Amino acid sequence: MEFEPHATLLEEKGDGYVVASLGEDSGYVPYTSFSAKKSYLESHKDTVQAFTDALQRGMDYVQSHSPEEIAKVIAPQFEGTELSTLTTIVKRYYDQDTWKTDLVFEEEAFDLLQNILEDAKVLGERVPYEDLVTKEFAEKAAQ
Repeated sequence: MEFEPHATLLEEKGDGYVVASLGEDSGYVPYTSFSAKKSYLESHKDTVQAFTDALQRGMDYVQSHSPEEIAKVIAPQFEGTELSTLTTIVKRYYDQDTWKTDLVFEEEAFDLLQNILEDAKVLGERVPYEDLVTKEFAEKAAQ
């Protein structure tokens, strides 16, 4: 198993092939999330909402631009990786519908993440969704 951009670089060199995508086969796994204490969320609502709104604008950009445009924008984050390679990767993600349209952390994704962590034997005890997840900021940003 390889992650990008290494998987596509191996493919381009003829040393391997991308035969399956974990993202495509597993469903939406919340690989990136943010956490804060309830007290911070309550006392800094404007800051949290502004941060979430900015992330949503990035999600909106991905939904409304071509793989070529997205690759050009993210290129500075992948110094040393050819633009054509980045475009191939983004196009693969784009074609697989890898990116969600919003940041709402749904209960199904939460359960899937806990299943993965349990299977890997790194989760000692399941946590109730409603005890850990706040959707209000993401839902507001998605409007």
